[in-house]
Amino acid sequence: MPKMKTKSSAKKRFSFTGTGKIKRKHAYKSHILTKKSKKRKRNLTYFTIIDKADEKNIRKLLRS
Repeated sequence: MPKMKTKSSAKKRFSFTGTGKIKRKHAYKSHILTKKSKKRKRNLTYFTIIDKADEKNIRKLLRS
């Protein structure tokens, strides 16, 4: 049986940390930025760890 392919959309959106956790970017940082405060935009810049509830599904998408 052939190998499973990694989903290209997931490959572009998620990456792994050194300890094996999955990190993601924040949403709401692409447009309509004028009404958002500087603090809010700054905090959306950084990566965050995915939620435990979503981890199983995302790992399934990233499995190659």
